[in-house]
Amino acid sequence: MKKSFIYGLAAMASLVFASCNGDYDDWATPQQNGPEAAITLPGYTATAAADVNLANPGENVKVFNLSEAALPAGTKLDKTRITITPTDPSATDVQPQTIDANNDGTVDSTALQNAVVKAYGKRPSARAFKAHVYSNVNISEQRMLVDAGEININVTPKAPFISAAYYFIGNVNDWSEDVNVLANYKFAHSGQDVYEDPIFTFTVTTTKADQYWKIIPQENIDANKIWANGVLGPVENGSIAAQGTLVTTNPQAGKIAEAGTYVITLNMLDYSYSIVKADSYYMVGGVYGWNADAAAKLAFFTDGGSKISMTTQWTGDGNLKIWSRNDLNNWDVAWGTAKDGDNSEAGELINSKAQAFVCPEKGAFYTLDIDMATKTYTWTKLENQTPDSYEHVSIMGSFNDWKGDVDMEQTAPHNWYVRKEFKEKFEMKFRANHDWATSWGGVKAQLANIIYPAEINGDNLKDIPAGTYDIYFNDITCKFMIVTVE
Repeated sequence: MKKSFIYGLAAMASLVFASCNGDYDDWATPQQNGPEAAITLPGYTATAAADVNLANPGENVKVFNLSEAALPAGTKLDKTRITITPTDPSATDVQPQTIDANNDGTVDSTALQNAVVKAYGKRPSARAFKAHVYSNVNISEQRMLVDAGEININVTPKAPFISAAYYFIGNVNDWSEDVNVLANYKFAHSGQDVYEDPIFTFTVTTTKADQYWKIIPQENIDANKIWANGVLGPVENGSIAAQGTLVTTNPQAGKIAEAGTYVITLNMLDYSYSIVKADSYYMVGGVYGWNADAAAKLAFFTDGGSKISMTTQWTGDGNLKIWSRNDLNNWDVAWGTAKDGDNSEAGELINSKAQAFVCPEKGAFYTLDIDMATKTYTWTKLENQTPDSYEHVSIMGSFNDWKGDVDMEQTAPHNWYVRKEFKEKFEMKFRANHDWATSWGGVKAQLANIIYPAEINGDNLKDIPAGTYDIYFNDITCKFMIVTVE
């Protein structure tokens, strides 16, 4: 009786595979008619295992069980796969994803992690999926695709704890435990989900050497228990490392060795930090000129933390070096590359015997991104090679009763500069071609000192202190900087 059943299955398999375009060896690209060609076998089903938490799963995690004992004698279970589809409205990607599985119901933890992140993001919350299980079964040297049914699973992706906010504490604020004091030392953040944007930045000015510090999470602030579990610091007490790892188990105090202004950047997805002395950086080269006067009018824009960028059309020979503001005209400490004329799309920077490097495509619009913490750079070609151009970009504001344009100088294509003294606190906007049809303003967040992002036709830029400033603006990126002239 069982033998005739096996023969019947074998005959069925022949019919199934006669209708298919190939076999099912490639799970990553299953045949178009795969699920439709699958058959069911009495008693052969999948059942869900316990909820899956990928925090510490090992190489494989248990997702389901198969009733393999229900297979007829003489059959052999070959491959298995699951196709998972998110079932919660919070999913950002609802497309089904197929993952290889083992016949014991386990799947590769990394593959499952990637699938959950793709569907829901990185936040470590239980995520709901429906999972359809398919198996390859060999019967009398015939192969058939068997539908083991659909189950519901819940998977929590692996991710470290990330607080909603962090605070700087140390010698600079006398290690104050007053939450009202600490409110002034809060790290800046984009406001996005912290698991999608885990970067926090804080700019601190020290007037003395050897200033110690630690980091306090929002939870400790809320509980008014500053030194409760969760405090962050480096592993080594008194570490002056410019970058390192943060720990919550026996955290030590880091140290800023020299007085100055520093940008502290936290990446809480990997619990790393960097401390970079705040400075502005300037381009000297073929685009505008090989001298300090030209460089002082062509600043890189601060993108937060240690990152800076320049977007322009790389005219002339496209070569450049980089100076910090304090080292303008000092060729001995100019930043560049080890190889003269290096046109690599990415590389490393040096400031000892540095050579000029060059845009990969002279005459094209590129963004040059630089990370001064890692001393690396990347070139990215703009998709739009014909951006809107303006004959004039100017500033207007309360300093002149909004009457009369103060024209800026175009120092490189789409990059503008002006130096101006302001007698009192003021507000202002940028505008194009002496007309309000196109203007820029709308401060959303302060990145460091008086360095801001802007938006087209945004609100006035307000509460800028009196002083003499070098003002820089890019009409492609809408970024601008206001740098104090000492």
